[in-house]
Amino acid sequence: MVITYWGFRDALIQAYTLPYLPYILENHQKGTRLFLVTLEPHLDVKGLSKLRNSQEVRGLENEGIYLLPFRYFPFGAKMMLQWIKIFYTLLKLIIKEKIHTLHTWCTPAGAAGYILSLITGKDLILDSFEPHAEPMLESYTWRKNSMAFRLLFFLEKQQAKRAKGAIACVDAMKDYSLKKYGIVPPVFYAKPACVDLGNFSPDKRKNSTLVKKFGYEQKIVCVYAGKFGGSYLGKETFDFFKVASDYWGDTFRVLLLSPHSDAEIESYCKESNLPGGVVKKVFVSHQDVPLYMGLGDFGITPFVPVPSKRYGSPIKTGEYFALGLPVVITKDISDDSDQIDKFNAGYVLESIDKNEYSHAIEKIEALLLDNETKFRIRQLAESTRNFSNAKDIYRLFYSDPLF
Repeated sequence: MVITYWGFRDALIQAYTLPYLPYILENHQKGTRLFLVTLEPHLDVKGLSKLRNSQEVRGLENEGIYLLPFRYFPFGAKMMLQWIKIFYTLLKLIIKEKIHTLHTWCTPAGAAGYILSLITGKDLILDSFEPHAEPMLESYTWRKNSMAFRLLFFLEKQQAKRAKGAIACVDAMKDYSLKKYGIVPPVFYAKPACVDLGNFSPDKRKNSTLVKKFGYEQKIVCVYAGKFGGSYLGKETFDFFKVASDYWGDTFRVLLLSPHSDAEIESYCKESNLPGGVVKKVFVSHQDVPLYMGLGDFGITPFVPVPSKRYGSPIKTGEYFALGLPVVITKDISDDSDQIDKFNAGYVLESIDKNEYSHAIEKIEALLLDNETKFRIRQLAESTRNFSNAKDIYRLFYSDPLF
């Protein structure tokens, strides 16, 4: 049973979970079935039924993957009651289907897996093992004495102690686990967020129809796929856009692939005094992201540079790499900041200020003038973000004598 904390249509399922499930199955006996648990924030009972009977989900069943979607509610009494229902349903299924392993994605889902493992005695595996409680403190979403923080941090510690093995995003998570949780799971591997290199490929760059549609002929386009606020820089990112706009003038444009409302984006633009027409925001399905992201000349990964971000693995950075785009990133983000610096694949912001933004823009301009840049960055993606690497990790992981 694979347990996640996201909705089925979420990019974190589509790009960060589903591609790995066949690798899990192929390391088990033929005929093994895998049950995928998701939490759906936007679906009612009718919507859940429609999802279960969709063509996409039926297609997964042909591969031995069965979806178990549940409604999601924000943290509180309603979600606590929902968890009782979820646990009851999953416990019955574990017994009925003789499920032997609980393979969880990220520590919020790992908390649920820990409780189920404790009750049933089944093996617990932590995938995408990275901290989530402390990042909520660092982004000022939770307080240290809040129930939400104390509960999740406690459960992170317990799941690390109980887990038979863990697959982290970076090898440095081993040090964090030992320091914060007092233990490292006995079987430990690291894999970054991989990318479909066939889908995110250089031939998706500068689609002529979209270039003409958006008026991007002879423009330098910065692309960003994601949100603002919380773990991501908000106004600071738009201040960066303003510095770039001042430097390149009317040649510069920003394309945001973001769920934010037009009003929110307009407010950010006004606050940073960005000229009208510089920023365009669209929201597209995950399957269309490569074509739209490929309109960019460079990308940006504006994480708030807090200590816990050293241990995650931003999907978007790997997607930029795969398209051959140089990346502006904040310091100490996963292994990405080090790789960008080492392979001359963009610019690492050492501080969050306009002077440093200017240095970044000058470096990006130099990289865009170098015809070898896109090939070098694509090679970086092929060596570090290839799904074949992940396939090897799962083979080694499940062949460990402890399993």
